[in-house]
Amino acid sequence: MPAMHETTTTDPSAADDAALGITELLRGIERGERNARDQLFEMVYRELRLIARRQLARRRGPMTLNTTALVHEAYLKLAGDCLLSTRDRGHFFALSSRAMRQVLVDHARRRLRNKRGGGVAVLPLDGIDVPISERAEELIALDGALERLEAMDSDLARLVEWRFFGGLSVEEVAGLLDVSDRTVKRHWRAARAFLFRELADQGIHS
Repeated sequence: MPAMHETTTTDPSAADDAALGITELLRGIERGERNARDQLFEMVYRELRLIARRQLARRRGPMTLNTTALVHEAYLKLAGDCLLSTRDRGHFFALSSRAMRQVLVDHARRRLRNKRGGGVAVLPLDGIDVPISERAEELIALDGALERLEAMDSDLARLVEWRFFGGLSVEEVAGLLDVSDRTVKRHWRAARAFLFRELADQGIHS
């Protein structure tokens, strides 16, 4: 994971409070509390937006968001030194990947509003470095295709969020779901095949 260092002063008590806060929210999710899921999503979304803004501000040339770096940094910031169970981490990454998807799509829509035009670029579903300035239309098209996949198979849609927007590897997803790498790869192929067809219908080739 690319290093993302900031020169900041951290209040240890604030970090501890954040760790306790996210742990309680995750426990609330385990208990089926919808409000806890919404609160954690909002927390992750705000953090990812801040991290994305800092990363984009440091870039020279094409603006690129590295989803793995963003999601993992958000995880470290929010969880602190708290040791979370595998199941809790799965919930967190499901929420953070959804939040990362929203961050990217929101930014892409703003780019399109500010500047239209340009050719159709390739959007590799295996990539985790997303050049926002060049692929705004493709990201929005992918978001729409993912909504259609979610209506058909929510598990496959979640896998795409984890892999593409969350930047998780096959091995990481397998560990979170407690399934084999082979199972994840099979589901990933099925999800990609669906999305490729959807994007091809719109003239976008991956």
